[in-house]
Amino acid sequence: MQKYKEIEKSIIKKYRKKIWSKFVKAVQEYQLVEENDKIMVCISGGKDSFLLAKCMEELKRHGKFYFDLEYVVMNPGYSEEHLNMIIENAKILNLPIKIFETNIFDVVETVEKSPCYLCARMRRGCLYKQAQELGCNKIALGHHFDDVIETTLLSIFYGAETKTMMPKLHSENFENMQLIRPMYLIKEEDIISWKDYNDMTFINCACRLTKQTLLKNDISKRNQIKDLIKKLRTLNSRIDDNIFKSMDNINLDCVLGYKKNNKKYNFLDEYNL
Repeated sequence: MQKYKEIEKSIIKKYRKKIWSKFVKAVQEYQLVEENDKIMVCISGGKDSFLLAKCMEELKRHGKFYFDLEYVVMNPGYSEEHLNMIIENAKILNLPIKIFETNIFDVVETVEKSPCYLCARMRRGCLYKQAQELGCNKIALGHHFDDVIETTLLSIFYGAETKTMMPKLHSENFENMQLIRPMYLIKEEDIISWKDYNDMTFINCACRLTKQTLLKNDISKRNQIKDLIKKLRTLNSRIDDNIFKSMDNINLDCVLGYKKNNKKYNFLDEYNL
């Protein structure tokens, strides 16, 4: 049996409960995929995006209605080594990828203030534009459960607001375009297990600036949050699920204030009503 078929089988069989069922649940619960969608699946080269691509492929193969997929790799300025690894993994996984070039890394390297923020904005804009050119109405990203809860705590600890990473979003600048996150309920430890079980090696981080930062022993805020959750998990084994559930169980009777459609509300507005 060819390796890609063994990998596909592992998603449906061995990891049915921890990966496939959670993938399907997210798609159904958050209504992420609809009939006649044309979805651009974004492959960064890491384990998450490649697993996303295979899960989307399986969903199309076994789904109850028709939708189309484009597997796209945006090259922001990867080294030849990293780009070749992405191409080789796509061959192993039997994914017909399309690569488009950008100069994002070159631009971001010249910026001193908030290079990560600028990089994220530029990458998102390029992806939306590429999806539009391919005639897609949705973009699928490989963010998973751990990304969601880490983002939740980052917002509280560093942004002074309570919000999370949403399972889908309407684009503000590209009409009729949506961003979806089908891996929303899948935990990173299970993605790592799937990767190791299939003896696959993916790129971890190919960002030039990150490499420079790591050389200076600068730890990112997200890594700090990841370590914090790991420590909290030793005190409460359900801490991950509780953080996630808290974003689906907000009691507006017990908050000082909240925002809705960019308008600020205070608990005193209705206190004496």
